[in-house]
Amino acid sequence: MPVSNQQVTAHPFLKGLYEDDYYPDHVLDRGREILLRLCERIETERPVGLAALYALTHAATDEFNDLQAAFEEAGSDIETVAREEIAEDFAYVADAYGFTDADIEELIATRDW
Repeated sequence: MPVSNQQVTAHPFLKGLYEDDYYPDHVLDRGREILLRLCERIETERPVGLAALYALTHAATDEFNDLQAAFEEAGSDIETVAREEIAEDFAYVADAYGFTDADIEELIATRDW
């Protein structure tokens, strides 16, 4: 199911990372796909309340955890700049779906990066 939220479809996920040659585009593309799948799940499952949203964002965060190896294989890493950019995009998604009171740290609480 394609994402229908126009605010999300127009958003340039991971934009700052795409602008930096340190981060390989083919790995960032996979990260962007994770964020879009998160949006699809939110639209499909329609979480009620923050606990339900956090369950979805934690699953997406776990996918980013798995992506760490791909960054390393490409000579990159999910370091401070990337962590901030990824976290901001998780917060953007939460806001776009009306979860304006979501805690950014809780959105990505399962991160190991």
